[in-house]
Amino acid sequence: MARQLEHFPNLVAMFFARARERGDAPFLWAKKEGAWRSISWAEAAQQVASLARGLQAVGMKRGDRVMLVSENRPEWCIADLAIMAAGCVTVPTYVTNTERDHLHILENSGACGIIVSTAKLARVLMPAVLHSNQGQTVIGMEEMRAPSGSIEFHQWERLIADHPADPETVAAEATFTREDLACIIYTSGTGGAPRGVMQHHGAILHNVNGCVVVISEDFGWGDEVFLSFLPLSHAYEHSGGQFLPIGLGGQIYYAEGLEKLAANIEEVRPTIMVVVPRLFEVLRTRISKAIEKQGGMGQKLLGRAIDIGTKRYEGRLGLLDRPSQLLVDLLFKPKIGKKFGGRLKAMVSGGAPLNPEIGVFFQSLGVTFLQGYGQTEAAPVISCNRPSAGIRMDTVGPPLANTEVRIADDGEILVHGELVMHGYWRNEAETDRVLRDGWLHTGDIGEIDEAGRIRITDRKKDLIINDKGDNVAPQKVEGMLTLQPEIGQAMIAGDRRPYMVALLVPDPEWTQEWCARGGGRCDFARLSENPDYRAALSAAVKRVNKDLSVTERVRRFVLADAPFTIENQQLTPSLKIRRHKIREEYGERLDALYR
Repeated sequence: MARQLEHFPNLVAMFFARARERGDAPFLWAKKEGAWRSISWAEAAQQVASLARGLQAVGMKRGDRVMLVSENRPEWCIADLAIMAAGCVTVPTYVTNTERDHLHILENSGACGIIVSTAKLARVLMPAVLHSNQGQTVIGMEEMRAPSGSIEFHQWERLIADHPADPETVAAEATFTREDLACIIYTSGTGGAPRGVMQHHGAILHNVNGCVVVISEDFGWGDEVFLSFLPLSHAYEHSGGQFLPIGLGGQIYYAEGLEKLAANIEEVRPTIMVVVPRLFEVLRTRISKAIEKQGGMGQKLLGRAIDIGTKRYEGRLGLLDRPSQLLVDLLFKPKIGKKFGGRLKAMVSGGAPLNPEIGVFFQSLGVTFLQGYGQTEAAPVISCNRPSAGIRMDTVGPPLANTEVRIADDGEILVHGELVMHGYWRNEAETDRVLRDGWLHTGDIGEIDEAGRIRITDRKKDLIINDKGDNVAPQKVEGMLTLQPEIGQAMIAGDRRPYMVALLVPDPEWTQEWCARGGGRCDFARLSENPDYRAALSAAVKRVNKDLSVTERVRRFVLADAPFTIENQQLTPSLKIRRHKIREEYGERLDALYR
């Protein structure tokens, strides 16, 4: 029987209820001076209550917006909860934001206060504050120079120490309802200026309950451990990596960064991980290359594991496969399991479409892999694959509990339920465009299969329509291209054109190996003109083209000058490509491929 989440009136009530139950048990973990150190539930509740009092003391009133500019760390969670406990609204921002991004969010949200973690982040933020009439009260988590001018500055620890508060009293004062606004999350957007999505308390609580049902029914609800590494300013991590662990009474470890993620997984031994497809593409490449370099039995077992896993997924595993299956289960999967900590229940992928081949690869290694689907406008989880419904990698599973999904006449996926946002902040035109009669118009095209699972076929606005009127789904082709060892990233183009062309970022490790085989030095600027190098990349494109229709095939390509990154604004913080930004940089070169 599924274990449901209690019916909490708001997110603050859920946190204080769990803190009351868990007491001195560890809650938030971070690595300091080489060792993991924890903050207990009781300590966190005390800090949340005192910071909430401090925010009220410096002038924050119910409904005021407070910007939160910080990397993932325990203080992020404490700040978020304290802002809400004070009756205010959290406005999370990405640490990669530019001064212009901060200014847009400050002005659009009308934030009265700001909490910023480090002096480094403050250096980008403060010019925006000085150019704005908003956010004139600033709180610094770490030591930093107090800003000049009319800005009122407070130090985190001092503010908490000067306003001691009883958690029970603060909890009792949190009388807002599930309908009240909890946060405004600005969508990073693959195009245009970020829009502020208004998420109410009930929307996130609805998400948490839906995920709790999946965990309790399919895996059992125990002492859950989460490893947080996706940006908490993204709705996916905010709900799935923070409020879901709180609802479960679990522990949250904050990863040291992407480069140390593999080591952190082995140390922390998480039970559930929230991830994005791009991470799996990287992990798949690294695991495959590491095993291939070892050669011998490891390489043979990897091949057998994938063969057995593929047959199992396709429902054609036979008795003759039993010996190989036992060999893989006994000698190979335990070693892979150890790399993931040894107690992982599931890795949940969301934020962008996943190539089914990636999912089958990890399932073959013994990692339970669930693809989910959502949007910031739905708090954000709409559906998730689950073993009890039969995992199909070409679907994103059935809708969460108490979530209605239907397919419009034109194929668009529509969503209804408490999870749907109340609208975009100060943007009535966009709100009216996507919210009609209580139904969220997702902009995604899909279908529902016989088992009730949603299958996404493409993004409505991302469809490429060639000069003959044929539709091409770019994400499918790009996903297939990046599965090739030679290609690290790809973007295709061809709107109103006779055929598809591509912008490719060659895989750096493959490039180094290619140069080493030739005995030469890797000069990336010259390599783009090297005919042998281009021929190798062309061979990779041709392999992909064999599995594509005539309209989908890539006829010509050009190489990017540098990888797509968050820093150059060609990737969103959830690692989706920003087509309009890439077009700004490479549009002329892509157009030249048609001459």
